Amino acid sequence: MPRRKKITIFAHMKLIEKYFPELTEEQKRQLTALDGLYREWNEKINVISRKDIDNLYLHHVLHSMAIGKLLRFKPGTQILDVGTGGGFPGVPLAILFPECQFMLIDGTGKKIRVAQEVCQVIGLNNCTPVQLRAEEEKGKYDFVVSRAVMPLPDLVRLVKKNIGKEQRNALPNGIICLKGGDLQEETKPFKRIVQTTSLSTWFSEEWFKEKYCIYLPIS
Repeated sequence: MPRRKKITIFAHMKLIEKYFPELTEEQKRQLTALDGLYREWNEKINVISRKDIDNLYLHHVLHSMAIGKLLRFKPGTQILDVGTGGGFPGVPLAILFPECQFMLIDGTGKKIRVAQEVCQVIGLNNCTPVQLRAEEEKGKYDFVVSRAVMPLPDLVRLVKKNIGKEQRNALPNGIICLKGGDLQEETKPFKRIVQTTSLSTWFSEEWFKEKYCIYLPIS
């Protein structure tokens, strides 16, 4: 690996470790490997904007891991990532929570292939990417996560059936999604129960301003 690239990845990993200092050596190894893997696959399949690939760790990896700031999933938690694309937020979260199980679904086969290959290469055994539309998934999960896939009312309509009844975490089972911009309209139907947290609460970088983590309990 060229020295400049090593320095760049080192800097990116320092950013991750700044907010997640408890990472094990195995987790650091898996996170470090994402740079080369996503760059290689992005040349074949455009899973991340080519203009944005240099911001992989800030805009995609750390952004995905923000869900881990809202809630530390207990071991055994089952999580469904809807519209995962090439593996976000599911892959970084699966690295962060190795004792939880993640199902990643997306209707686009070539994007799911990227997520599958990434998981295989880094040995991420608690993560299962599958080509599937949300309306086709019948399994039960503690939480559904997503990253700006669709408006919240549409997401609730599709995945409410997938939220299980058994509780095991500090927050009741439900939906956790990452979004940006003005969210008043799409959260309006749920205003009494929805919880919206600015990512600037956890991360100091300018890019996280006007980006949010939405939590909606589903009973």
